[in-house]
Amino acid sequence: MPRVGLIVNDGKELAVKTAKTFQKKLEDSGFEVVRVSSAGGLLGFTNPDQYMSSQGYNSCIPDGFDSSILFSVVLGGDGTVLSAARQTAPLGIPILTVNTGHLGFLAEAYLSDIDKIFKHLVARQWSIEKRTSLVVSVMRGDQCRWEALCLNEMALHREPMTSMCHFEISVGRHAPVDISADGVILSTPTGSTAYSLSAGGPVITPDCPVLQLTPVSPHSLASRALVFSNEEPVTVFPATPERLMMVVDGSAGCYVWPEDRVLIRKSDHPVKFIRLSDHEFFQVLRNKLGWGLPHVAKPDKT
Repeated sequence: MPRVGLIVNDGKELAVKTAKTFQKKLEDSGFEVVRVSSAGGLLGFTNPDQYMSSQGYNSCIPDGFDSSILFSVVLGGDGTVLSAARQTAPLGIPILTVNTGHLGFLAEAYLSDIDKIFKHLVARQWSIEKRTSLVVSVMRGDQCRWEALCLNEMALHREPMTSMCHFEISVGRHAPVDISADGVILSTPTGSTAYSLSAGGPVITPDCPVLQLTPVSPHSLASRALVFSNEEPVTVFPATPERLMMVVDGSAGCYVWPEDRVLIRKSDHPVKFIRLSDHEFFQVLRNKLGWGLPHVAKPDKT
């Protein structure tokens, strides 16, 4: 009997209610279901007064999950998808994202599509889209003090954010750069439509093999977002005497001290999204963010 996963945001009543329906339908279709909570992928934030020990990103893999899992259905919003990515990517398990949240930018299907979903799952008619993920590590000397997988972005800033910080950033073999700003964001193409977009960064299509460095409110007319190859490792050295706060995908993070450095590199484990139909990215931008809609003042051709 093929084994499948079911990752549920147990904090949302609609997701829990929907999970019961999905589990029964999957079992009736001949699948063995391993149900887990998406909370297992929520790393939270490290207490600054405690020693930050490194558990490695494999610590997010749920009990009962292994490489024999054919796929996993994810029920929740975009935050749940980011959490589920940490739980499944190390094992290479594809995820089918079903939105029970709000925006659902990362969703492949909706609750109104249940019949369509099961038709494709039972017939195993789907394609896989791979999205770049990152490994974010906080290093002190040769010691890794904290580590996590990242699908969207890593943001580094001071508490509160209204104070300017100084950063020395090294991208691969290139000359290091100095940035003075409220913070910096290092994002994947998937994350280019999230925090980085709000900070003025460009939208990058998911198939581009690049990363993006975006300053947050830079104190310079010359500091702009930079796009470069995702094969280039990035090291961020805080040049500010106070501790900084690092946030990964909005739900994980820790404090970074002046003697630490943040190492970001492309992960060997891309996040695999199940696509039931053609996933046209420009259409997603149009539907979710209103990109490219006809302007009300567009002149009539006549």
